[in-house]
Amino acid sequence: MLEHLGEFKRTHYCGDVTGKDVGDRVRVAGWVDSTRDHGGVVFVDLRDRTGKVQVVFSPEISEEIVERAKKLRDEFVIAVEGEVRRRPPGTENPKLKTGQVEIYAEKLQILNKSLPLPFPIEDDVKVGEETRLKYRFLDLRRKKMAENIIFRHRLYQITRRVFNEEGFVEIETPYLTKSTPEGARDFLVPSRIYPGKFYALPQSPQLFKQILMVSGFDRYYQIARCFRDEDLRADRQPEFTQIDFEMSFVTERDVMDVAERLLRELYSELLGVEIGEIPVMTYDEAMDRFGTDRPDTRFGLELKEITDIAKECQFKVFRTVAEKGGIVKAINFKGGAKLSRKEIDELTKFVGIYGAKGLAWIKVLSEGLQSPIVKFFSEGEMNRILERLEAEVGDILFFVADKKDVVNQALANLRLKLGKMAGLIDEDKVNVLWVVDFPMFEWNEDENRWEALHHPFTSPKEEDVEILLESPEKVRARAYDMVLNGVEIGGGSIRIHREDIQEKVFKVIGLSDEEAKERFGFLLEALKYGAPPHGGMAFGLDRLCAIMRKEESIRDVIAFPKTQRGQCLLTGAPDTVREEQLEELHIKIESEENEE
Repeated sequence: MLEHLGEFKRTHYCGDVTGKDVGDRVRVAGWVDSTRDHGGVVFVDLRDRTGKVQVVFSPEISEEIVERAKKLRDEFVIAVEGEVRRRPPGTENPKLKTGQVEIYAEKLQILNKSLPLPFPIEDDVKVGEETRLKYRFLDLRRKKMAENIIFRHRLYQITRRVFNEEGFVEIETPYLTKSTPEGARDFLVPSRIYPGKFYALPQSPQLFKQILMVSGFDRYYQIARCFRDEDLRADRQPEFTQIDFEMSFVTERDVMDVAERLLRELYSELLGVEIGEIPVMTYDEAMDRFGTDRPDTRFGLELKEITDIAKECQFKVFRTVAEKGGIVKAINFKGGAKLSRKEIDELTKFVGIYGAKGLAWIKVLSEGLQSPIVKFFSEGEMNRILERLEAEVGDILFFVADKKDVVNQALANLRLKLGKMAGLIDEDKVNVLWVVDFPMFEWNEDENRWEALHHPFTSPKEEDVEILLESPEKVRARAYDMVLNGVEIGGGSIRIHREDIQEKVFKVIGLSDEEAKERFGFLLEALKYGAPPHGGMAFGLDRLCAIMRKEESIRDVIAFPKTQRGQCLLTGAPDTVREEQLEELHIKIESEENEE
């Protein structure tokens, strides 16, 4: 028979009962984690979000309470009152904070029962993610998941404290706003009051935080919810959270200093890890050495370009690419000469995922060089390659020749794969760096036009403003990304605060005056009324939290995430709605038959 809580008032959380409470009467409540019947004495591990405590139901106290305890099953919800005693010598559990004590139960209230579980409440549970997400209320009871959510809570609190101490003001920006495409599809919300018109959920607070700078709130921050209707993967969600901040009358270094302080305090307080000086690397250097603008600097295997040598060699694949404006780069996989031909073939298929048409290789062996391409190089050319790649006996050299983007992407990913294969990546290491001096624009071949590499409100370098319209490919942005262990965890820029420069940027990316006014008219209008120089940044909170918790997926640091297909398996969203609701919104759903 189930009971009511009645006058019962909890005095302690389960995980807070320790040796200092010996001799005291306590009241605890929670879920039955496990039960054990030892010759008439029933032991129950009782769990709440703080941890577990052992409860003893003994005939010494009451035969009746023992019989009732024998009916308890996993995940029953109970309340217990009893005396705290020290565990007998030899029965202590050093793995638990409460492992020196136990509660001798004098009262037991069974508050609710539980059906048999679809999976056990264990950290190393072997169950598919879909089942975990369907029964998320059970999944969140697992210690690891509960700790992830509490860790995230603490991250929020430290973030707010740091910004408050830096003189920032926390301001919320709207969820229902105007559709201003920023690189991904908007989630649209139909308006009942204005038939045929729509709100959009914000992809970021970008325009509003710039308006706040124009409004005189020179230091703004927000832990902001953002929405993007895009194809998903492990590190993306349709709704996500970012730590967003903006500052007026600042340089890049001012913004970077605030970001560095926040990251240092998060790592220090949450993980006890001290982050030292954070190096700055230009975009060009990052691409040259690592093939990516988010390099993982915890290990070597850096890329080396040999295009100049390739132009002179007789290996047609290399020479043709070099003569047509492509590049040839290589990685020296130290000690990798022991790789089998099968393993090399698998690596060749791997780089093919990123557009590479092949993967050339040379093994450096004690008896000489082994490779099908060695014969196409003169002794002098080969010596130059070996010297540039610092090749030694036992190494294998990998080469990719193609367009610059293909080469960099293929070798950047190959580098990571080889690093993991060889165990070169220290997972406990925390390497942070800034990447700066990004190109302002990138060429969109599909649409045959320039587009902003970050977003169109990023300011060009002052010395590059005069070549904006004539040579957009040479313009550098006042942008900066923070990279942690090969993952971009945050990025920002100094913004455009002058209407004339903003109009030029819109012109470069192919926006007419009418289109610019339609999409961003309210920002352009604000820039006419004394907009101050300003800049800011946003951290991807979900990704940062996942990295700090060493989780592969951000879904494990979000209480109620969506699947990779954007579904909530717990609630069944997205779902159909009643016809009456659609009529109120002046929306009619056409069936697939009608579409055909």
